[in-house]
Amino acid sequence: MTDQREAIRSNAKYLRNVRPIDPDEICEYVEGTPHPAVVRQHLREDAADLGLVECEDGTFVPVGDDPVRPRREPVTRVPAEYERRLEEVLVDRYGPNWYDGASGDLLRSTIRRFKADYLDGRAVAYDDDVAAGYAIYHLPGYYAAIQYALDDLADRNLLGRNLRVLDVGAGVGGPALGLCDYVPDDALLEYHAIEPSAAADVLEDMLAATSRNVHTAIHRTTAEAFDPSEIVAGGTDGAGDGFDPAAPDDGFDLVLACNVLSELDDPVAVTRSVLETLAPDGTLLAMAPADKNTSIGLRAVERELEGERVRDGADSDVDVDRDSVDESATHRLGEVTVYGPTVRLWPGETPSDRGWSFDVRPDVEVPGFQRRLDDAASADDEDHSPGEFVNVDVQFSYSLLRLDGRRRIDMALETSEWAKMAEMGQHVPNRIDLVAAKLSRSLSGPDGGGRDADRGGSNPLFKISDGSEDVEHYAVLTNETSLNRPLLEADYGEVCSFEGALALWNDDEEAYNLVVDEETIVDRIA
Repeated sequence: MTDQREAIRSNAKYLRNVRPIDPDEICEYVEGTPHPAVVRQHLREDAADLGLVECEDGTFVPVGDDPVRPRREPVTRVPAEYERRLEEVLVDRYGPNWYDGASGDLLRSTIRRFKADYLDGRAVAYDDDVAAGYAIYHLPGYYAAIQYALDDLADRNLLGRNLRVLDVGAGVGGPALGLCDYVPDDALLEYHAIEPSAAADVLEDMLAATSRNVHTAIHRTTAEAFDPSEIVAGGTDGAGDGFDPAAPDDGFDLVLACNVLSELDDPVAVTRSVLETLAPDGTLLAMAPADKNTSIGLRAVERELEGERVRDGADSDVDVDRDSVDESATHRLGEVTVYGPTVRLWPGETPSDRGWSFDVRPDVEVPGFQRRLDDAASADDEDHSPGEFVNVDVQFSYSLLRLDGRRRIDMALETSEWAKMAEMGQHVPNRIDLVAAKLSRSLSGPDGGGRDADRGGSNPLFKISDGSEDVEHYAVLTNETSLNRPLLEADYGEVCSFEGALALWNDDEEAYNLVVDEETIVDRIA
């Protein structure tokens, strides 16, 4: 069988540069003339290593070199196939009426319990029931959120069609499914999940619904105990000599750490460790819910690691002097750089405010499994209000880290023409010119994204940053004009220039307000 498989591989490697690889053709060239279905299965199993994607007609071709394009349009719903698959999981576990009776009561009480534990900062233990409840309640929002974060990479052609992914704390698979649907059908996705809990069983079932060019493996261990050498190295054509991040074609193109850092004992150490598994041009995407504690915690990890020199894990016990290592050295060295969405517009400056920044996108449609569980709640349940088990909000914090020095907004302000937020105290109460990124949707009013204070009343209010601030800064739009409307139109993370903004100190909130009125001009900077 080993000789037969190697013969299939050899033929595939020869033909991939000549014409589409047809299992019906290859079987004629292999000793024993295996059935085409056997050939096809071997090709599927080796597709990630051979760099092949399977076409609708059953042939295999090399994966393309073109980068994945940004989606841009809103994510409106969880695909019906994923809804059906999750319902099948629930039916298998709890019966056809899983949402009703004792099983429905169990799931509703489980969701209430882990929500309360989360809000109180208590650890959540993921048994089978928690995993099922977590999938019902959280999968839709996480499925959508990651696709918006990936736009930041695709917009700069940094998301390739041949992707090797490590998902740390993959949970029940919301981010994984979002990633699988974000990349096109002709992309090749080699996906490795780290998930030690019962959530891995749900994840495995959900991944079975992904496309034919998604190749998955679940490593049922903790992030702290994970050994990347267990993964066969990419770029070795199946030599089987293990994961080697020093190899030029090795390492992960994308590492995900979604909604997991707040659950780790030492999130900085774990993040530092997985950064060592990145390919030279790879990205680590960390995400967290939008609430204050987890969002600020994500920024704390980002800032702790920023500027650190990370080397590959091939010889982690050896200290390396970066200045003495040339570009051809075996050990890859890179400095942790914040690619986005937060900015560093002033050379040598980094922010030290509390860093609560999050994006808000349109709600997704309510999936049937949430509606069924919510509608089946007993009328005698005094704790229940309609919609309690519906969760379709898409609000999230995220951080993109790289080791190649690239930033999404590569801008250096080195002139006194612009005010620096680190020196804002010198400018109160004057009108000033400044450049800053918009790092929130409007925070004022009842839909202000769950902030701890309504800082702007009825006026649109946005968190802004130039990457130098030690306290928070907000732009308050008090009088909209055609010249300042770009503040409303700018996307999350987009940089704007402000001419004639009035700098004020808000003593109640211990923050600076930049008043944008009829005398202020705002421009979006590409």
